[in-house]
Amino acid sequence: MNVNRTRAFDYRIGKTLFSRLRQLTARHIRYEVIGLIFIVMTVNLADRAAMSIAGAPMSAELHLNHLQLGWIFSSFAWAYTLFQLAGGWALDRFGAKRTYTGAVFLWSFCTAGVGFAPLFGQHAASVLIFGLIFMIGVAAAPCYPANAKIVSAWFPATERGTASAIFNATQYFAAAAFTPALALLAANFGWRSVFFAMGAIGVAAGVLFALRLKGPLDHPRVTREERELIEAGGGTLDMDGGDSGRASARAMQSMSARRRISFGTFRRLLQNRLLLGISIAQYCISTLSFFFIMWVPVYLVQERHIPLLRAGILASVPAICGFSGGILGGVLSDLLLRRGRTLTVARKVPICVGMLMASSIMVCNYVSADWLVVTIMALAFFGKGFGALGWAVIADTSPVNAVGLNASVFNTFSSLSGVTTPIAIGFLVQTMHSFNGALIFVGAHALLAIASYMFIVGTIRRVDLF
Repeated sequence: MNVNRTRAFDYRIGKTLFSRLRQLTARHIRYEVIGLIFIVMTVNLADRAAMSIAGAPMSAELHLNHLQLGWIFSSFAWAYTLFQLAGGWALDRFGAKRTYTGAVFLWSFCTAGVGFAPLFGQHAASVLIFGLIFMIGVAAAPCYPANAKIVSAWFPATERGTASAIFNATQYFAAAAFTPALALLAANFGWRSVFFAMGAIGVAAGVLFALRLKGPLDHPRVTREERELIEAGGGTLDMDGGDSGRASARAMQSMSARRRISFGTFRRLLQNRLLLGISIAQYCISTLSFFFIMWVPVYLVQERHIPLLRAGILASVPAICGFSGGILGGVLSDLLLRRGRTLTVARKVPICVGMLMASSIMVCNYVSADWLVVTIMALAFFGKGFGALGWAVIADTSPVNAVGLNASVFNTFSSLSGVTTPIAIGFLVQTMHSFNGALIFVGAHALLAIASYMFIVGTIRRVDLF
């Protein structure tokens, strides 16, 4: 009897919590929007994590050395970099939803295709894997700029830090949630199974995204109060071109100005000191991201001689810390803003403190115990997540008529790090026969990010190019 009463009590509590959650999201549709972004970006980053899990067994099967593996890892970033500006143009021309949805389906099919590559022979498989990962990079190119565009449209300034931190922290959540499962899958069914699984999950996420995402001007459940709150707080309301006919004056101004976007706009974005400093810092911060996504499991397996399954589990610890740091950094930044601190202070303080913690990754060279290495990495990636507010800063500073293009310029600098980091680390490990130089390379970039925000960026404010 007591068991039945306990179950009934638990059921009532669960039902009440679910009901309150539905009521909350009904009054705040923007929370559902950031939830959709979180789901899709988690799958996006898990696809990249799949490559790091498969890296060691794949290189053994295909007889790849560290430098060759570094080139394959970098193929994603080559495409990601080359197609940033095209992705930004597509966002401003076709809108976030159509561009984003097509990207999700393309990268999911290419991810599944990697699993079939070994069927074509050893040499052909390496070339085919490079090409497929390149195409995944093409598809993923507009995603982060699309996130910035959606957040600029849906969220007031006082909530952008948290919203941007949520989608930016997916790189850690994806690793924490998927790395142990993918490692288990690879250990029991082979490395190709991880790509089949992630391809199927990606298609499902794409269907959900296509059905649920709408702009604030077109969403049937957005109240007038929420729309006015967003606009009064600096939200653009313009996610997909304002086709609904209900566009606000700000959205209409954005659409009119969009027609004037030219090469001159691109040139002025690069010449703006504030925007350039933010982009340089993001290049440095992304070095830590690409090291974590691509190389940490390889480091644990080959440098620390930890079995693949255990390495996958251990890699989830820094990932959880990075996710926690990412959310806390965004929340703290918005809290400082609501308490009257300037936008400059509210954004720069978490960034600089976080990057200082992230630089501690260099200490891993001077310890031998596996648990201590994982602890230091957890601190470093907590700091990296805590200070990863670049996308919030872009939402704060981008010209209202060129959010997509400026976000793509910013992300081009970020993705350039994805080109240089895997190759540089592969070269350092190959020539030094250890990861010591690689860890110093990564930690130094965290300190350079602090220097960029302190000495180049200056006052954080929205830029007006027209």
